[in-house]
Amino acid sequence: MEAQQNLLSGFYVKTPLNQIRTSSIIPSISLCKSSITYTNWVSPKNLKLNFTRQQQQQQQQQQVQVMCKNSIQKGICDEGDMKSEVKRKKLAVFVSGGGSNFKSVHQACVQGSVFGDVVVLVTNKSGCGGAEYAASKEIPVLLFPKGKDEPNGLSPTDLVTSLREHEVDFILLAGYLKLIPGELVKAYPKSIVNIHPALLPAFGGKGYYGMKVHKAVIASGARYSGPTIHFVDENYDEGRILAQRVVPVLASDSAEDLAARVLHEEHKLYVEVAAALCEDRILWREDGVPLIQSKQNPDEYT
Repeated sequence: MEAQQNLLSGFYVKTPLNQIRTSSIIPSISLCKSSITYTNWVSPKNLKLNFTRQQQQQQQQQQVQVMCKNSIQKGICDEGDMKSEVKRKKLAVFVSGGGSNFKSVHQACVQGSVFGDVVVLVTNKSGCGGAEYAASKEIPVLLFPKGKDEPNGLSPTDLVTSLREHEVDFILLAGYLKLIPGELVKAYPKSIVNIHPALLPAFGGKGYYGMKVHKAVIASGARYSGPTIHFVDENYDEGRILAQRVVPVLASDSAEDLAARVLHEEHKLYVEVAAALCEDRILWREDGVPLIQSKQNPDEYT
């Protein structure tokens, strides 16, 4: 009898009308499902709503968009006609030597900790260890630039064209000793990063590479060093700093000792930055400083 009276009056709920709160009619949304389940239906004649149907729909879309944005799994989240696909990123890595950072990033991609794939390697030395590793993993190798030692190298324009053909999203420089041409910087704005074996802006610039950096750090008396990952512009080591890791410089250190300690941190740091790039967790502050959004706590930035 009570249920019949409720239906006739325009609503059907399990709780008395005077106990119904506005929040009880907010629809619940399931991630990646288009269906919306309402906990209670209430006649507009008997209850004044604090928000309109249009506001409800906007709220639903915002909730789904946030959930989709925070998801790093490859798939589609949809609510009605709204679809948002998370794209697996394609990476190009540039090397001039053994490519230990390249190997670390590639292995992280294969193991799943980086949501991307190394689709091409670029080098100025066809016989370097990084090129050999790429060949062993069936990763295409491009030679750049064209020179006396590499007559088959690409021009800057041809390099950009080739990277476009491979649909490259980000470029990672990992021990690449040549200056990046302006054509490439303009073609990939805010999409090229480099790793340097010292805490920039100290001990950087033209001529500071490899063991020369570590010798200069020790000679200066600096107590700390470590790798820096920065965005690339048309000058050596002058792009915006994205991430750093600090290691101690011990009194008894040789350049080789310090190099090994820094390299150990380089491998971990580059994987972390590659993961952040592939998950779209890089944000730019109003003053042009790039920040990395925490994966565990989206409200925290480093």
